Amino acid sequence: MATIEEILEVEGLEENIFRGIATETTLPRTFGGQVAGQALVSAVRTVDPRFSVHSLHGYFLRPGNPTMPIVYLVDRIRDGRSFVTRRVSAVQDGQAIFTMAASFQVVDEGIEHQDEMPVVPPPDMLPFARDSDDPETAWLAREWSDWDIRMVGDGELARRSGAAAQQQVWFRSRRKLPDDPVFHVCALTYMSDMTLLGASKVPHPDVQTQSASLDHALWFLRPFRADEWLLYDQTSPSAGFGRALAQGRIFDRAGNLVAAVVQEGLTRFLRSD
Repeated sequence: MATIEEILEVEGLEENIFRGIATETTLPRTFGGQVAGQALVSAVRTVDPRFSVHSLHGYFLRPGNPTMPIVYLVDRIRDGRSFVTRRVSAVQDGQAIFTMAASFQVVDEGIEHQDEMPVVPPPDMLPFARDSDDPETAWLAREWSDWDIRMVGDGELARRSGAAAQQQVWFRSRRKLPDDPVFHVCALTYMSDMTLLGASKVPHPDVQTQSASLDHALWFLRPFRADEWLLYDQTSPSAGFGRALAQGRIFDRAGNLVAAVVQEGLTRFLRSD
């Protein structure tokens, strides 16, 4: 399996044109987090380092071929004094498979507040995902072997009143990653697609569905490191008409809310025809 450094090291082909590698995977299509992460790196390469990415919004248009590299076309939408905007199209075989808008901001000051972190067992008190009796959890550990993933058990969840579906996951890189803060933002973009849509399936454990990410949005709120423990607190407030909405709050171990995620995914019944 490729390392996260290899996955995120996109190659510059021309001004505003980049290429990301194909990686070994057991998935039938390119992992959405890989496409989003490489797209964000491509956008970052066109922005002055004074600006930090604060949000991205992406749409998955077609399944990616996991055996082929992906070309990223960056459109410089706006270069302002406080904000910069980029649009990125990910292309395979001449067709767009993903499109993303990313916004960057210079460091500023304003009001401050945040939600409290849920009270959950610390990661060192939870079993390794690879040792899980649940086949899907064990598969996660094999597919993302460079990441330490630990699921909070159903009986240990910090439940939110009225939440229809909920799950919590601790994760971090097993290896120390580069110190560049932008790298950690791009690494979290990669991992933010991991497990999130699964929150929608918690109330329906025995239902077989066809699943795929449809759109994905991320807001980066505070500094963090992806090689230190992060808690992914996930809910799914609604599912219907073959789609499910999932939301995630990501906290560091000190309780700082570092990122927020919203995703809609395909969750229609498997068809026998």
